[in-house]
Order: sequence, then C-alpha cells, then structure tokens
Amino acid sequence: MARILLAEDDPSVRGFVARALEMDGHAVLATEDGGLAAEAMLEHEGAFDLLLSDIKMPVMDGIALALRVADQFPDVTILLMTGFADQRERAHGLDALVHDVVPKPFTLADIRAKVKEALDGREASTITLAQQLGA
Repeated sequence: MARILLAEDDPSVRGFVARALEMDGHAVLATEDGGLAAEAMLEHEGAFDLLLSDIKMPVMDGIALALRVADQFPDVTILLMTGFADQRERAHGLDALVHDVVPKPFTLADIRAKVKEALDGREASTITLAQQLGA
C-alpha cells in the first residue's frame, strides 16, 4: 500500500485519520505540525506517496508545507484538510499542486475515499462552498 505523511495539530483528528488509513494497509507517519512534517519529508528524502495535511496549524501551515513539498518533491501527491472556509479558499489558488481539499468534519468513510481517490490519481470531485454549507 502507500506511504503517507500526515500533518495534523489536533491529536484526536491525527489519531482518527492515522488509524483509518492504517486500516486500509497504508504506512502512516503522523506529525503534529507542518514544520515537523517538512523535516520528516526531508529526512525520508520524499519517499512518501501522499502528504495529507491540515491547513491551519502552528509552526508551518499546510499551504506553506504544500508549497515546500511540491517544490522539493514534485512526485508526492498532496491532499489538504480544513474546517475553515477561508482556509479552503486560500488553497484553491494551488490547484496545480494540491489534489483536493477535504472539508472537516469528515467521516471515516469520507477520508478513506478521498485518500484512495488521491492515490489512484483520479480527478478530484469539485464541491462548491455553497454545497458544503448545504445551500
């Protein structure tokens, strides 16, 4: 299966996502912020299939992390997560670098499906902000 680098500052979300992906057979290295994730990416010389990162985190946010990883390791697929609409909008300018942005909260099935989609290289299904908010 895939090697996934997870960057998420909320310990409960980090644990939930890591366990969900490990259930699918993926090897997950979980870090608590973007700075540690950037260090792990360098330490492992980009040997990850997917970077799954929250956008809003201390030290280095997910946008800065995505830019750094895309520059240094362009073959790594990037999938971002956020619970903040304004952060999701910031990520839309990175369409060429980021596979998709997963809105929080999400279910176990949601995150597993989005990761599978990203790893399979399928085009992300676009959901507008209005659709996310139920309008």
